[in-house]
Amino acid sequence: MPPDYPVANPPAACEIFPVATGVYWLRMPLPFALDHINLWLLEDGAGWTIIDTGFALDRVKECWLAILEGLTQGSRGGRITRIIITHFHPDHLGLAAWLQERTAAPVWMTVGEYLTAHAVWHEVGGHGNAAMLRQFRVHGLDEERCVALERRSGGYNRGVPTLPQQYRRLFDGDELCIGGQRWQVRVGHGHSPEHAALYSPDLGILISGDMLLPTISTNISVFAVTPDADALADYLQSIDRYRDLPPGTLVLPSHGLPFHGIADRVNALHAHHEDRLRLLEENCRTPRSAADLLPTLFERELDAHQTMFAMGEAIAHLNRLEHAGRVTRREERDGRILFVASDRLPATTVSLGAATDR
Repeated sequence: MPPDYPVANPPAACEIFPVATGVYWLRMPLPFALDHINLWLLEDGAGWTIIDTGFALDRVKECWLAILEGLTQGSRGGRITRIIITHFHPDHLGLAAWLQERTAAPVWMTVGEYLTAHAVWHEVGGHGNAAMLRQFRVHGLDEERCVALERRSGGYNRGVPTLPQQYRRLFDGDELCIGGQRWQVRVGHGHSPEHAALYSPDLGILISGDMLLPTISTNISVFAVTPDADALADYLQSIDRYRDLPPGTLVLPSHGLPFHGIADRVNALHAHHEDRLRLLEENCRTPRSAADLLPTLFERELDAHQTMFAMGEAIAHLNRLEHAGRVTRREERDGRILFVASDRLPATTVSLGAATDR
C-alpha cells in the first residue's frame, strides 16, 4: 500500500508549519535534483530544539535568521536550547556550527557522525575525494567521469563550511525529555555510520531523518574506508526495527511528505532492494564491474553528483550479493574488481539473515 499523507502540501521556505503538539515543520532548499530538506522545531520548555540545520546556502541562512527573529516574538522567546543532528551529511549538518555560534546552543550527535564529519572535512583516515576516486577506479569507473568527480573536490566543505568543535554525544536507546515529551534515540546504519532517528511514544511520532523516506530509497553506499562493508544489510536490518512501532505512528522524513504506514514502507523497501539485487545478479552471468552495471541500475543520464551516489550504491548491492554468496568477487591483473554470479546458491535465494560475517 502507498503511504498515507495527512498533510498534502509542504510549507514554503522560512515558514513554520505545525504538525503535532509542539512539533513544527520547516522546509529548506537544496542545490541538487533533490531540491529540499525537511527540518524540525520542537517546543522545549522556555525555548526550542532544532532537528537538523540545512545546507550552507545564503538562502538557508536568510531563512534561519528570519525564523530565529520570529521565535523571539512568541510567548516562549527565541532561545534555542539544543541542536540535534541526525547524521553528518551536509544537508543535515551544514549550518550546525553557524547556528551554534549564533545561539550558544549545544550540538547533539552520535560519535560516529561527529567523527566522520571531521574525517571527511579534513580528508583523513581513508575519507575524502582522493580515496573515493581510488575506489571508483578499481570498480571500473572510466577516467572521464573520474576527472569530472575530481573537479567536485571540496563539495562537502562547501555544504559544511565550519564544523562544531564540541558536542554532546547521543547513544542508541537514550531518552531525551523535550518540552515534557519523551524522545527515544534510535540509531541506524547503512546510510551513514550512526544515524540518529527520534521516536516519541507520547506523541506517536518518528523523526526518521534519511532512514525512512516515503517515495524514494535513501542512498546506501559503500565508502572507500570500509570497502567490504555490507551496508545494504545494515540498512535493512536497521529499518526492520521500526516494525515494532505502532501502526498509527506519524513519520517525519527528511525528504518528501510526513506519512503513516511504517510497516508497508519497510516492506516496500525490502522488495525494492531485492528487485535490484536480482537484476544485478542476472547481469553478472558474465563478469561485470560496478561501473559496468550503472546503466542496469540507473536508466537515466547521471551527472557527476549523481554518479558519485550511483557508484556507492552499485558497490553496496554487489557487496550484499557477495556476502549472501550470490556473486563472487574477482580481481583482475590490472587491479579492477569484477563480480560474477556464483553457482553456490540458486539465483532466487535470498539470505539476508545469514550475512552476519561482516
